[in-house]
Amino acid sequence: MSYVSGFVVAVPAANKETYRKHAAEAAPLFKEFGATRMVEAWGDDVPDGKVTDFKGAVKAKPDEVVVFSWLEFPSKEAHDAANAKMMSDPRMKDMGSNMPFDGQRMIYGGFASLVDERAAGKTGYVDGCLIPVPAGNKEAYRDMATKTAAMFKEFGAVRVVEAWGDAVPDGKVTDFKGAVKATGDEQVVYSWIEWPSKEVRNAGWEKMMADSRLQGRAMPFDGKRMIYGGFAPILDV
Repeated sequence: MSYVSGFVVAVPAANKETYRKHAAEAAPLFKEFGATRMVEAWGDDVPDGKVTDFKGAVKAKPDEVVVFSWLEFPSKEAHDAANAKMMSDPRMKDMGSNMPFDGQRMIYGGFASLVDERAAGKTGYVDGCLIPVPAGNKEAYRDMATKTAAMFKEFGAVRVVEAWGDAVPDGKVTDFKGAVKATGDEQVVYSWIEWPSKEVRNAGWEKMMADSRLQGRAMPFDGKRMIYGGFAPILDV
């Protein structure tokens, strides 16, 4: 199954187009290094949470928007080889010295795909999630995610991905573990749902929440610390 480099970034709202161009310039390099897909999704429906949320995850300022972004690779080995090339390529160093956002607050990590369910259709909107899951509940989480993915597809989603934390480093300012207040025995799941449009997404969630198949089902994680939000793709290569 595929391997994912996941990112969450706080970008000044005024830098939206500059950020998109910066990412578009980097995309050919990532492809050269072995990435099969690169997506940058701009925060559109990112709610404040009582315990955790995307804004807090990257310490976003009032004038900043959260970006949910990922790179896909065919395997962990391909991901690791790409990272080694990125670290030594002078073109990446040049781009890194002129980023339109605060890189110190960017959170990133490597994730191994647990569930990857696809249906026909193009991506026009993305739901992004970060979830703390006890390591011992990995298979229970996979089972739950597989069943809910089938329902999301039934209600209009074109793809559902659940990726298990594999190389998730501690950060000095921000990181994935801190974002969801992960405890010592928990791993971070980086998850997203792709929809053809925001309208289909909204209708799909209404059906999902009303479906009796979800009623009374116990979750194998602490839902109060789950982070979620809606994002509009600005680059999908």
